[in-house]
Amino acid sequence: MHKFFKSIVVLAVFFSVIASGGFTLAAPQGGPQEKAIVMEEVVVTATRDTEEVRNIPANVSVITAKDIEKSGATNVVEVLDKLESIQFRNYSGNASQSLIDLRGFGGDNPFGKTLIMLDGRRLNRPDMSSINWLQIPLNNIERIEVVRGASSVLYGDAAVGGVINIITKKGEGKPKFDASVIAGSYGLHNERAGVTGAVDKWTYALNGENNFAFGYRERSKLSSQGGGLNVGYDASELFNISLGLSFNKTDYQMPGYLTKVQMEQDRRQYQPATPALFNVAATNDDGSDKYANVNLGIKYILGSMGEIDINFLYGNKDIQTDMTSWSQFSNTKMDTYGITPKYILAKEVFGFKNKLVLGLDYYNEPYKKEFYSDRERNTRTGWADFTRDSLGYYIRDEFSLLKSLILNAGYRSERATIKGSNTDTVTPANNFTDQEKTYNAEAYEAGLTWLVGKKSKVFGKYSTVYRIPFLEEVAYFNGGGGGFLKNLEKEKGISTEVGTEFYPLNNLKIGLTLFRIDMEDEIHYVGVYPTGHNENAGKTRHDGAEVSLSYLWEKRAKLYGNFTYHMATYENGPNNKKELPLVPNRMANAGVEIYLPYNLMLRPEVRYVGDAFLSQDDTNISEKLESYTLFNLYLSYKPSFGKVNMTVFLGVENLADVKYSSFGSYNVPGYGAGAPSTYYPMPGITYKGGISFAF
Repeated sequence: MHKFFKSIVVLAVFFSVIASGGFTLAAPQGGPQEKAIVMEEVVVTATRDTEEVRNIPANVSVITAKDIEKSGATNVVEVLDKLESIQFRNYSGNASQSLIDLRGFGGDNPFGKTLIMLDGRRLNRPDMSSINWLQIPLNNIERIEVVRGASSVLYGDAAVGGVINIITKKGEGKPKFDASVIAGSYGLHNERAGVTGAVDKWTYALNGENNFAFGYRERSKLSSQGGGLNVGYDASELFNISLGLSFNKTDYQMPGYLTKVQMEQDRRQYQPATPALFNVAATNDDGSDKYANVNLGIKYILGSMGEIDINFLYGNKDIQTDMTSWSQFSNTKMDTYGITPKYILAKEVFGFKNKLVLGLDYYNEPYKKEFYSDRERNTRTGWADFTRDSLGYYIRDEFSLLKSLILNAGYRSERATIKGSNTDTVTPANNFTDQEKTYNAEAYEAGLTWLVGKKSKVFGKYSTVYRIPFLEEVAYFNGGGGGFLKNLEKEKGISTEVGTEFYPLNNLKIGLTLFRIDMEDEIHYVGVYPTGHNENAGKTRHDGAEVSLSYLWEKRAKLYGNFTYHMATYENGPNNKKELPLVPNRMANAGVEIYLPYNLMLRPEVRYVGDAFLSQDDTNISEKLESYTLFNLYLSYKPSFGKVNMTVFLGVENLADVKYSSFGSYNVPGYGAGAPSTYYPMPGITYKGGISFAF
């Protein structure tokens, strides 16, 4: 901790000197900072600076606040699940603990393969668990940027399949108020309210949300309350400071798995007692999460010398889990302290446009977990105390070889240390004290973007990637034996991709991306639980294609759709050339917005997800998780009354009441020899309706 606060003091003194005029920098002629004229759609995630989407050698999606409002979604998962190459699965039918699959990295360990950020701060946990997708109220979101493909140079650990950055609202202009209510099947109700604006040099944005549902299945109730605040102060044309705060509390129930026989009896029941699987009934499985996030940002423009941005970050997670069906009761507390300064210089070199971005990311993450014998926490049976420290340096340069040809290259070096102790009163052989492991990692990338015509582009990119092991991969403190594995190394790989965004017509966009990601030293559990151990034994290959299309027939309709092909295979060992579990080969989404008279819009949508091998079926011998096709239909009405804009919508999701599961597990020997496979049924036909006001 002393390193963190020491860094804050040094940086605070540095910026105080600048702000007080300790030295003077000349602003370029024509204003404090000359700004290039850019297209409307710009992103910050792909380069860690404002950049036109067209210039980026990657497949990028941008979802705006208007897109979110129009979707009728009640959480981030529902917004993202319709994009190419993205699939979610969960265990209860609610979104709080959903697992993401991006570019075929959704197998049995998907947690550290896609980086999720909130205003540039990583939300990924240091342990093997999903983020809470409900911690960001939807009406607090300005836009979501999805960058598919390797991003280890800019973001380091976890950015293997891609990066998703959720960017919150900032205030501007006169006060703007918004409020909405959504209600639907299974006891769903969602209420949101917010205000944004600016006064003199101050900007503000305040939002809150309440989300509740009884859930499709018995014992799948969800309750979530959250809010966000962003305050900004423009001290001058050269100096800006902002403070972002958000919080969330989510309580959820877990109904457990069902066998096929149990689903035929009643797919909405909670898990009954299953002696063949060594489980009791899930009559009392639930969890409670509390999250808080703080982001203090400082931006100082140095005139012709560039720009310095720095963010001081803090996150807190307080998680309580009660799994009666597995006799597991635990409390987990995680803190995240971060400093992420960066320097940006956009300046011509010998008459050619050039942009340099360099910076560092420092994170300190204390982690404490306590285990108890019962829900009441009367007897503590074990406790783990860890710290994960990481420091990464990166540099990325973007150079225009020609007006229409952009070359970029980057490098990152990162050092991460995991250290800690574990006490297990039930199995003392699992105890260890003051163990430590340090990981050194490097990543490189090079990309080329060719701008064709006024809108189109062709790109190619080569990158190396890495992933630092999770805490419980290195240290055994959640059960099983093995102690602290000092010989466990990082995962690493090589990513190559080529693609295009092509506009054969002004209103017709066609996207195509082909990619291959070869991973090695992947961490596999070797042996039979609980006597086995983790080791770097795996090689996998992820081949894929992403196709997207959108066409606007002005004032009449908008057509959109995407198709994804994935082939993820083992490339060594006894399962060589076998497919990875839980990765569907094909996914597709399509929809059309039909603009009707009287401010009405009709939007039918369809989603297809192909079959996939069940979790744990590395040998590809079991029955598959079945494919499914879902149909949704929405009707919206958007009248205006003076300065008040109103939106009313009605929707039907899973219109055909398809019976499907997004997750299933093959119970291989050691986890219940000869036991049946298990599934987690997803909601049937769902009705939704809502009304919102903005003024």
